[in-house]
Amino acid sequence: MAKKGNRIQVILECTEHKATGLPGMSRYITTKNRKNTTERIELKKYNPILKKQTLHKEIK
Repeated sequence: MAKKGNRIQVILECTEHKATGLPGMSRYITTKNRKNTTERIELKKYNPILKKQTLHKEIK
């Protein structure tokens, strides 16, 4: 029987793109360790629509 594990999938969404009101969205899927990282994560990722690196925050 497989272990449940502490790693969960999370979705990161661009904060700058949401504020501009442009069509489409920039989202990334990644995993995080539930035990070590209890708060929501924020990473700088590339947004292909804005063509630059922007801050992406975890959404629920």
